[in-house]
Amino acid sequence: MNNYIKNFIKGGFMMAILLSASSCEDYLERSPDSIISEETAFQNFTNFQGFTEELYHAVPNFTLAYWVSAWNFGEDEIESTAGTFTVSYNFDRGNFWAWQAEQGGGVGWFDKGNASTTGGHHQKALWPLAWQGIRKANLGLENLDRLTDATDEERRLIEGQLLFFRGWFHFQLIQYFGGMPYIDTVLPSDEKLRLPRLTYRQSADRVAEDLRRAADLLPLNWDNTTAGKRTLGKNTMRINKAMALGYLGKNLLWAASPLMNYTDSGNKSYDAAYSKKAADVFGELLTLIEAGETLYSLIPFAQKSNLFYTTGQNWAMPGGSEAMFRAPTTGANGSNYQISKQFMPLLISQGDATMFMPTANYVHQNYGMANGLPLPDDITKADPESGYDPNYPWKNRDPRFYSDITYDGVKVIQGSIPDQSQEVNRYANLFSGGSYRNLSNGSRTGYMSRKFVPLKANKYDNAYDWGTSLHINVPYMRVADIYLMYAEATLMGYNSPSTPSATFGKSAVDALNVLRDRAGMASIHSKFMGSVDALLPELRRERAVELAFERHRFTDLRRWMLLIEDPYTVKTSVEMDRVGDFNTDDPTENRVANIREVVILERPFTEKHYWLPLKVSDVSLYPEMTQNPGW
Repeated sequence: MNNYIKNFIKGGFMMAILLSASSCEDYLERSPDSIISEETAFQNFTNFQGFTEELYHAVPNFTLAYWVSAWNFGEDEIESTAGTFTVSYNFDRGNFWAWQAEQGGGVGWFDKGNASTTGGHHQKALWPLAWQGIRKANLGLENLDRLTDATDEERRLIEGQLLFFRGWFHFQLIQYFGGMPYIDTVLPSDEKLRLPRLTYRQSADRVAEDLRRAADLLPLNWDNTTAGKRTLGKNTMRINKAMALGYLGKNLLWAASPLMNYTDSGNKSYDAAYSKKAADVFGELLTLIEAGETLYSLIPFAQKSNLFYTTGQNWAMPGGSEAMFRAPTTGANGSNYQISKQFMPLLISQGDATMFMPTANYVHQNYGMANGLPLPDDITKADPESGYDPNYPWKNRDPRFYSDITYDGVKVIQGSIPDQSQEVNRYANLFSGGSYRNLSNGSRTGYMSRKFVPLKANKYDNAYDWGTSLHINVPYMRVADIYLMYAEATLMGYNSPSTPSATFGKSAVDALNVLRDRAGMASIHSKFMGSVDALLPELRRERAVELAFERHRFTDLRRWMLLIEDPYTVKTSVEMDRVGDFNTDDPTENRVANIREVVILERPFTEKHYWLPLKVSDVSLYPEMTQNPGW
C-alpha cells in the first residue's frame, strides 16, 4: 500500500469509506480457514443474507450510545449541572465541534474513535458506520451477479435491503451535514479521490432513487415470503416496503423544507413540488397502513409507554405495532443499567448523577390544554379562551402532558419508604426550593420526564432492578410520525389545510386529528383552519408534543430555520410557590402562586449552526471536499 493511500487513511472520512478494504498485512495475518471466497460469500441467499445482516448492526442505537441519555439537542431538554461532558452541553454553548471524537467530543451517537459494528453500543456511531455501511451496501450490489443459487424473490430481498441501507445512511448524513458525495460504487484504494460535494437536493434525489427502488423490491411482511418463512416470527425488524416508503417520504419532505430550499435556491419557504412528492409517498404508505396491509398501526393511548419501554416482559423489545424502524439492541440490561435512572433526581434514584429534564419553555410553548388550544405566551396570566389558570397550571391539560411530564405534586414513590425522614420525597417537590430541585443532580427546570421510564424507576420502588426487565429503546420512526409528516407535506404541497393528497383521503387537518383523537383531546380548533399560515404553527406544535424528546427536535428546528431564532434559543425553568392545602390524590388541584419562567441559558447561535462542521481531517483530503459555511 503506497504512502498516498496511507495518508488518506489518516482521515476519518476515508478511514470509514475504506474500512472494508483489506491491506496486504491484514490479509497475511488471517488464518487460512477464516478466508471465504467471494463466490462462496455471495452464491446463495443464506450466505448473501449473512453478509447483508451486518448492515443492521451498523445502525447506531442512539438510546444506548453512551452512559447517559444525551440525544436531544434542541431547546427541548437540558442536563443537570453534573453533565458538563455531554454533546448537548457543548451544543448549548455553540460548540458544534463537540460531535467529533478528534475534537474532544464524541460523547453521543455521532462519532466514536473506536467505531465497530461488532462491539457494544458504545462503539456504534453515525459518522464512521454510515460510510462503512455505504461501502458494504455497494460491495453487495456489485456482487449481485454472483447470487446464482437463488430465486427471483430472494434476489429482490437482497437488492432491496442493500438499496435501502445505501439510501438510509446517505440520508442520515445529509440531514446533519448538508449535501455530500453520493457513493454508489466500491471506491478503489489505489486511486485519488475527486468526488465533489453535491448540493442537498442533488444528494436527496439520489437517496430518493435508492429508496424508491427498494420500496418496489421489498415485501410489506417478510413472514409472507417463501424466504421469510424460514425465519418465521423473527422478521419484525427486517427492512420492508413500509420502512422504505417512510424514509422516502421523509427524505423528500426534508428536501422541501425551508433550510434545504434556502441552501439550494436562496428561498426560505417550502418547495411545493418536493412537498407534494413527499405527501403522495406518505399517502401511499398511510393507505396501506389504514387498510391493515402492513405490520404497523397506532397503538392505543393507554399502551403508549410500550412504544418506549417494556417491563416484566423478559426484556421484550419496545415499540409494539407502532414502531417502524428501530436500532437493534444487544445485551439484556443495557438500557436499564445506563439510562433508566437519568429522568429523576438522584435523591430518589441510583446511578449516574447526570439527569435530563424537559425545559419549561418547551413544555409551556407546546403542551397545551385538553380543548386543543395552546397556553398563553405569558403563563403568569389567565387565558379565558383556553381555560388556562396560573393558580392551577396543571388542570385540564393535553393528556400527553400527564403521560410525558412529571410536574410538582405528582406521586412518584408508590411503595414503602423505610427511612421516614425521606417520606417528604414521595411526591415530586418541584416547586422553587423543593427537594427535587438540586441543580447538580436534580431538576433545574421544575419538570421531569416520565415518557421513557415508569414512575417506579426509583430506589424505593426498584423498577430498574434486574428482575423487572426494564428495557428502553426509542424508535427512529413510528406511525405517528408518518401522520405528522404527511400533514406537513400535504399542507405545503397542496397549499390547503383541507385538501387531501392524490394518494390518501385525509387532509392535513384530518391527519393531525387522528393523533389528537388517539390521545383523547379536542380536534384542531377552527381558528387554525382558515389558511396554511394559520395551521402551520399549530401543526409544528402538534409535532413537538407527539414526538417530544425522541431526538427529532434539533433537526426540525434546523430544517424550519428556527434554531437561531427567539424563542428557540432560550432554555428556562418554571418557578412557583405552593399555597393552600396539598392534595395528595389529585396534583392538578394543588394551587400555586408566583408562577413564572426564569432563563437558565441562551444559546449563542448564528447561521453557521444550521449545519454541523465537517472534520478538518476530512475537508483537508482534497479540494472538492469543502467545509460547511462559517466553520
